[in-house]
Amino acid sequence: MERPIRVLVAKVGLDGHDRGAKVIATALRDAGMEVIYTGLRQTPEMVVNAALQEDVDAIGVSILSGAHMTVFPKILTLMKEKNMNDVLLTGGGIIPEDDMKSLNEMGAGKLFPPGTTTTEIAGYIKVWVKENRSF
Repeated sequence: MERPIRVLVAKVGLDGHDRGAKVIATALRDAGMEVIYTGLRQTPEMVVNAALQEDVDAIGVSILSGAHMTVFPKILTLMKEKNMNDVLLTGGGIIPEDDMKSLNEMGAGKLFPPGTTTTEIAGYIKVWVKENRSF
């Protein structure tokens, strides 16, 4: 039996709005994934360390604070330092389209704006993991 996809869902920084992250975490669980939710006010270092400890396939960051151009690059740098080359960094929230493109070019996976269906997000993670991770 193959193990379920493991996803770490994180809220980074001072952003205290976690309803969306909790909805996503529940939807991913319902889609058959194991979900680790870090809770509020995490640092990029805390997120990457938790992802390493939990041996996750993907990290999903929910961000509404406008700090995405700081948070995502920092997480990507830490992931590279720890050789987490086959772990997906995805996320969503209030991120302008131009910033999404810049973050994708830096190495982040697809980023999702408000209103994206949970089915689309779960499907993207499943396909990415199948194509990029070996168990």
